[in-house]
Amino acid sequence: MATELTTVDSAIPRFNQGCVAVTTATAFVLGWWPLVAFVAAVLGVTRFSGHRYGLFSQVYVRLVRPRRSSPERLEPAEPPRFAMALGSGALATATLCFFLGVDALGWSITLVVTGLSAFAAATSVCVACRIYDGVRA
Repeated sequence: MATELTTVDSAIPRFNQGCVAVTTATAFVLGWWPLVAFVAAVLGVTRFSGHRYGLFSQVYVRLVRPRRSSPERLEPAEPPRFAMALGSGALATATLCFFLGVDALGWSITLVVTGLSAFAAATSVCVACRIYDGVRA
C-alpha cells in the first residue's frame, strides 16, 4: 500500500492526461460544460484517493495494461498528484464560471487544461509536475 501512494507506473499519468485532453476537448466541441465538471470530479477523486480509485486510472489498469508488458518504470506519485490537484482546481473554477454565466472564461480555462494535458500526454512533459519539482527544489 505504501508503494502505491509513493510511486506510480509512469504510463498511468500519461494515460490520465490523454483522457483529460480528449474529454475536455469533447466537452468544448459539444458545448456541454457538465463534462468539464465531471472531469474536475474525476481528477479530484484520483488526487485524494490515489490511482486505485481514479476512473481514468482504472480504465488503464483494467483495459490497457493487460495488453502491455509490465510497467516500464515507476515514478514518484506526488508530482502527478499535484498536477491533478491543479487540473481539478482549474476545471472546478471553469465550472463555477459556467454556473455564473461567464462561459467564455470557463471555456478559456478549460482549453488551457486541455492543451496542457494533451502536451503532457504526447511528450511526457508535465508542466504542473515541473512546477512541483521546482517548488520542492
